[in-house]
Amino acid sequence: MKLYYAPGACSLASHITLIEAGIACETERVDLKAKKTASGADYRVINEKGSVPALALDDGGVLTESAVVLQFIADRNPGSGLAPAHGTFARYRFAEWLNYIATEIHKGFGPLWDSANPDDVKQRAKDALFQRFDYVGKRLASTPFLMGDDFTAADAYLYTILRWTTPLKIDVAQWPSLAQFKARVAARPGVRKALQAEGLPA
Repeated sequence: MKLYYAPGACSLASHITLIEAGIACETERVDLKAKKTASGADYRVINEKGSVPALALDDGGVLTESAVVLQFIADRNPGSGLAPAHGTFARYRFAEWLNYIATEIHKGFGPLWDSANPDDVKQRAKDALFQRFDYVGKRLASTPFLMGDDFTAADAYLYTILRWTTPLKIDVAQWPSLAQFKARVAARPGVRKALQAEGLPA
């Protein structure tokens, strides 16, 4: 397998999950503006969506979309505990978190990255995002990880998105449980390894 990623993008969650699952996988950096891979390939030939992550499979297929790629990786090593077993109610709860992060938090950052957006548009986006932070922060005030005591791929996804608060100058300390979660995940050896591989600060 090969993971196509951009440093610090949502693909970091897949990178973390691969390492946490103990799965050997090639990685290749993508320039998202130029749509070129580090080896000079046209990334749109690999993934016509032009976004990351893209996981190239050994059978020639390519899997995309973070919430799906994360489940696929976790299922390659069921013993890792990175996703609950299929058929259990916990699996649906896990999927619920992945989808909430993808649709309500990940996409909520979109307007904040566009420098052309006026301040009022960005403020409305922040207000909506902060309501989501309130909700997730309440959950993490009573449990170390989204699914309880054990780290899962959903935590890798949430951690990755929370890292974006730093360049956008959002003080996550406003939500103590989120700040503690972010530090807790950042301390994991697998997470540190992924950050180092992507040339990112801890």
